[in-house]
Amino acid sequence: MVKPIYKQTLANSANLKDYQQAKTELLPSHAQPKGLLSGGLNIGFEAVDRHLGTPNEDKVALRWISKDDQIVNFSYRDLSKQSNRFADLLAQLGLPAGSRVFSLTGRRPELYIAAIGTLKAGCVFTPLFSAFGPEPIRSRMEIGEANLILTTRSLYRRKLKTWWRELPHLKAVLLIDGNPDNEPGCYDLTTMMTNADQERPCHHTQAEDMALLHFTSGTTGKPKGVIHVHQAVQHHLLSAYYALDLKPSDIYWCTADPGWVTGTTYGIIAPLCLGVTMIIDEAEFDAERWYRILQDQHVTVWYTAPTAIRMLMKTGEELTKQFDLSALRFMASVGEPLNPEAVEWGDKVLGMPFHDNWWQTETGGIMIANFPSEPVKPGSMGQPLPGIDAAIVNPDKDGVPQVETAPMQVGELALKSGWPSMFRGYLHQQKKYQHCFADGWYLSGDLAMRDEAGYFWFVGRKDDLIKSSGHLIGPFEVESVLMEHPAVAEAGVIGVPDPVAGQRVMAFVTLKPDISADETLQQELLGLARKRLGAAVAPKEIAFRHNLPKTRSGKIMRRLLKARELGLPEGDISTLESDEL
Repeated sequence: MVKPIYKQTLANSANLKDYQQAKTELLPSHAQPKGLLSGGLNIGFEAVDRHLGTPNEDKVALRWISKDDQIVNFSYRDLSKQSNRFADLLAQLGLPAGSRVFSLTGRRPELYIAAIGTLKAGCVFTPLFSAFGPEPIRSRMEIGEANLILTTRSLYRRKLKTWWRELPHLKAVLLIDGNPDNEPGCYDLTTMMTNADQERPCHHTQAEDMALLHFTSGTTGKPKGVIHVHQAVQHHLLSAYYALDLKPSDIYWCTADPGWVTGTTYGIIAPLCLGVTMIIDEAEFDAERWYRILQDQHVTVWYTAPTAIRMLMKTGEELTKQFDLSALRFMASVGEPLNPEAVEWGDKVLGMPFHDNWWQTETGGIMIANFPSEPVKPGSMGQPLPGIDAAIVNPDKDGVPQVETAPMQVGELALKSGWPSMFRGYLHQQKKYQHCFADGWYLSGDLAMRDEAGYFWFVGRKDDLIKSSGHLIGPFEVESVLMEHPAVAEAGVIGVPDPVAGQRVMAFVTLKPDISADETLQQELLGLARKRLGAAVAPKEIAFRHNLPKTRSGKIMRRLLKARELGLPEGDISTLESDEL
């Protein structure tokens, strides 16, 4: 076992001072939902309106840094008024409570205001990653039955313009930077916000009303729409309070894009609920810029991804020494397992370790974490949050999950169902949702181990989902685009190790008869995938094969593709139809 890193200086100042005691103690009032006067619950209200009439009212809630280093501050009062306006304009557009509002834009203030305003209107907020190509965008909007999408003129022209009117549920496109072409169905956000009511009251939503719809890709089939309700805010608060150690005095920076669940839950909702000041950087990753932001904005709590940490490690220690990062008191990581070297690098170079944690789109919030007052074991996900019952399970002969009690036994990581932010379903896929549960346990699909001290250790996925730079990529989605090329007969996609991204997407392709593989065709396929899927999802390399390993039922064995590419044990190949590669 790796020697733990322990930071005694945080033990007495952390929100979670004693792990065992925290399991039974009550949270302070500011870390619990306040609730609506009507007795309901609304995430948007908890994020901003709960601070009205308190010392936080005029405090900076959101500090936005543009690509050219312009800074714009929004107080909690500002966010309340602007989100009210957005909620009102939804009503002006004829969208009732329950309508699905999608966003497709980078880290712009309008996105954050729209997210809060959508929730306060009683509508459902769904963020999309702005680097997606047209196909992933369309499929998610079709499944999610989008009623409105917020985007920019540039993204609209490149990714939406030619097909959005074909979606039966989509009523309007809201353009952040105006509608100079006066396209029917497209509206100028600025004009509509000016004419909207800044005093519009929050819709009286209930705890079980649908609030968020996040998409996650599976290994087969279409993306799944993960449903979360307003009650999730209860765990958003608890997890940010305990796992991220957020206090109202903090300057907090979550680098995750709001197009992903982390960027929504811990990049918008949780920090605002706790009354902190959030830093939002519009620009993409640049090591020197990131260090400068940490220094100049006096960031105290930093939540980032393993890919970014590895990229910072590549720049070397000398760059770090040029900046004063003394304000930093806590650093956390999420998105994929954090390698021990990165934890130790943080301790050596930045003066403190990165605290890894584990959760999924389906869990709605952090479930397992390395806490600031507890020993950090490099490579471990940490311990379950107070109120979360986690275990390693394996099925018995009847398929019923049985808890592994011996330390370091590999099995599926499972959670006792019923926590507040647990997803309430996959949209229109009830059978898939039910398949995630057995005997009162949520089965995560992740393989892990639990040591004698109660720390969990990630082993791998049960399926073929690819995690690249923190993004979840479903092989089926990539294969489908490659198959559209007239030269392609079959395609199989896997993730292979990458020192920076964690994994990169690799595709294996068989061609139709009488078509020869060459570099020109390879580049053509890479270009097609990049155009349709976006750079974050498209494969980085393509290998041509005469045949792909398949089961007798015709399913491509991605597991076998991966094993042979990486020289791993092939395991059971009794169902293999063809052994020719």
